[in-house]
Amino acid sequence: MFKDQIVWITGASSGIGREMAIQFAREGAHVAVSARRRDRLEDLVKEIEKFGQKALAVPCDVAIEQEVGRAVQEIVSHFERLDIAVANAGFGVGGKIESLSAEDWRRQLDVNVVGLTSTIRYSLPYLRESSGRIVLMGSVAAMISSPQGAAYAASKAAVRSIGQVVSMELHGSGVSCTTIHPGFIESEIGQVDNNGIYRPEWEDRRPKNLMWPADKAVKQMLKGIKKRKREVIITGHGKVLGFMGKHFPGLIHWATVRKYLPSPK
Repeated sequence: MFKDQIVWITGASSGIGREMAIQFAREGAHVAVSARRRDRLEDLVKEIEKFGQKALAVPCDVAIEQEVGRAVQEIVSHFERLDIAVANAGFGVGGKIESLSAEDWRRQLDVNVVGLTSTIRYSLPYLRESSGRIVLMGSVAAMISSPQGAAYAASKAAVRSIGQVVSMELHGSGVSCTTIHPGFIESEIGQVDNNGIYRPEWEDRRPKNLMWPADKAVKQMLKGIKKRKREVIITGHGKVLGFMGKHFPGLIHWATVRKYLPSPK
């Protein structure tokens, strides 16, 4: 299905993005990878080339619009086409709403929302030419929130809405949009601070018993992309939590405040 297609993945230096690049290459695609860490991209290019596929490292900070536009031009100039654009770059800003500054919110939305829409906008002219695919990385957090997760959940709720609208606007164009909502997947997101800096010394506090390995999760993601599905929820717990968050918000509120918040005295 992906043989000789040209795939561009943002946020490809680790976690889901890196594993996607490898699995697309295994499926016969040529892959352009973007992130801020050039050294990791160069290592990933070597991994992709082991499968006999072409690869290109294009360093890019999606929060800077000009860099996104430049990245797309470099990819199309190199490969002469673009078939799949994966807007995967993102991170999480944590903290209670009363403790988050306006700058914290801007940083969160600039990467997870504005950077994602820039990826769509600059890719779309070339995806129209190839009847290609847009892939947006959302989260189950779009459907179920938790204390100290407002900024991240809000950004992913925006991604879900954007995916729904893009699918409507592109209906009949030949270009599909698949929004993926992962649950807990092995990645570095739990060790990235509010400034988007990776802190390897930090402990990932996400529940280990629910964590899916990235390779298992990405296999499911690629199946959804192949089928041009509009939405894909990854992991069993993700499907359950997403369903509960959408249909039983009162129950989720009750359970959450009992677990995380102190009882009134």
